[in-house]
Amino acid sequence: MSKKNKPEEKKVEFALGRENYILLMIGFAIIILGFILMIGGKAESPDEFNEEIFSFRRITLAPIIVLFGFIFEIYAIMKKPKEIEEK
Repeated sequence: MSKKNKPEEKKVEFALGRENYILLMIGFAIIILGFILMIGGKAESPDEFNEEIFSFRRITLAPIIVLFGFIFEIYAIMKKPKEIEEK
């Protein structure tokens, strides 16, 4: 067989580099952590009010962490992959 008859192997290139996908997974984990911090504060009975729903963790810390996760996701998408930088 000659080389002309062999099908050419095409290298599959993704839109983002490996590092970008790793950063995207880290950002996703940060967002999930923020939502996990928001859960809880349920009252034992529907007749009583539980003050824990207004804790610092649920009202301030968790939304800041979620917002940071989304900002981190934007950074992960916008970061130029190293493979492209080297070419």
